[in-house]
Amino acid sequence: MFPELARFTDLGLLLLRLMVGLVFVTSGYSHLKDPATRAKSIGMSKAFTIVLGAGELAGGLGVAFGVLTQLAAFGLIVIMLGAIWKKISAWHTGFWGEKGSGWHYDLMLILMNLVIAFTNGGAYVLLR
Repeated sequence: MFPELARFTDLGLLLLRLMVGLVFVTSGYSHLKDPATRAKSIGMSKAFTIVLGAGELAGGLGVAFGVLTQLAAFGLIVIMLGAIWKKISAWHTGFWGEKGSGWHYDLMLILMNLVIAFTNGGAYVLLR
């Protein structure tokens, strides 16, 4: 319908990467800022919470800046698969959940990261 918009594909991918990066960097930072409190809220150990936070922070920065973009995106997908597993198996949360706490959000982030991985982040990356 609007073929002329295809010229903005790389800009769209950059914006997608920046948004995904922002989500994961802020989440990772919240894990690392107070890992003991965060660990209790997610039902994991403090050590695991630190590793999780570092992974989210590193993956988020990699995706946002386009550094080893595919590796970063796949790492974030693994983290989100773990989040979905936790929500379904331990917390018995449905797709929508209560008060928007379902795993629909996690699934959207998986799909966003798949687009990033499949396109290698587009043209505006620092290091492939």
